[in-house]
Amino acid sequence: MLRWAVHLEGGPRRVNHAAVAVGHKVYSFGGYCSGEDYETLRQIDVHVFNAVSLRWVKLPPVWTNSRDHVREVPYMRYGHSAVLIDDIVYIWGGRNDTEGACNVLYAFDVNTHKWFTPKVSGMVPGARDGHSACVLAKSMFIFGGYEQLADCFSNDIHKLDTTNMMWTLISAKGTPARWRDFHSATIIGTKMYVFGGRADRFGPFHSNNEIYCNRIKVFDTETNSWLDSPPTPVLPEGRRSHSAFSYNGELYVFGGYNARLNRHFHDLWKFNPVSLSWRKIEPKGKGPCPRRRQCCCRVGDKIILFGGTSPSPEEGMGDEFDLMDHSDLYILDFSPSLKTLCKLAVIQYSLDQSCLPHDIRWELSAMTTNSTISRPIVSSQG
Repeated sequence: MLRWAVHLEGGPRRVNHAAVAVGHKVYSFGGYCSGEDYETLRQIDVHVFNAVSLRWVKLPPVWTNSRDHVREVPYMRYGHSAVLIDDIVYIWGGRNDTEGACNVLYAFDVNTHKWFTPKVSGMVPGARDGHSACVLAKSMFIFGGYEQLADCFSNDIHKLDTTNMMWTLISAKGTPARWRDFHSATIIGTKMYVFGGRADRFGPFHSNNEIYCNRIKVFDTETNSWLDSPPTPVLPEGRRSHSAFSYNGELYVFGGYNARLNRHFHDLWKFNPVSLSWRKIEPKGKGPCPRRRQCCCRVGDKIILFGGTSPSPEEGMGDEFDLMDHSDLYILDFSPSLKTLCKLAVIQYSLDQSCLPHDIRWELSAMTTNSTISRPIVSSQG
């Protein structure tokens, strides 16, 4: 019984950030917030969410007097990617308003909270943002994105083998996925499933004739081949800046944006890689409003979704594009326990808690107490 189980406000107000799950915690790196200064170079911020206590903390910045050591810490950025291999988070790509896009590989040790820049070899991908990154065994696969130097969309696949820190440009067989950015790529088994993103009708260069593909493209990492997929009768709308994750061998897609339709989404779709079919999923409970550029991480049977941006509900609450950045967090529970369902009933019907054990009352408090990482946005009307 899929259910939206928790909704909390007051977390990090972030858009276009990147995050990974590490045990029962979620580490969120960077992103932007409308109105903040992204022209000065400052360290990327790291926020950690504890999925047990339901609380956020912000890690302190790395203090150093050494100029060389500063280079070990990535500057604040958005449109980057983050993956976890063993106990190391690898941050790659993204951009800053001053420096532009980046192609330096940064590494963050989740045990020591220390940054370092591994020495890499091979064919390093060009600096870009809006790419995807996913992991199979000890390798990270980078696909697509918007390349800064070439000033165009990419449809290349690069692989970083973290056992020897060597980059390889994969020579892929078959008909490749279209050049695109802000898509998703998800590993299930040994195949990479690419969905959505923004592309151009006429090829790799951006001519303001955007298209949003809604068909899955599958890349087989064992044969280095793009596979042909048969058409399916039911398809979600094409979109970019959505979230994608796998659960029990199936692919899920949430939210996103389609500029041709001028629509933000908050629908949830499931793709079965065996039958190659889509199905729209309707979880119980109240889910997030339509949005794009949020983060989704899986912790056990739960999906932690946070941040992103949406059309502003009232005048004066958004930026120049009339968008409002979110500091909220939702938990989508694939397998809510009887205990969780009982706690949700206590909250929903405002039942008396005085007779409940202390630990249950603590859990109820955690489920209903907002974080204080971000200040609320106040409108210009006060």
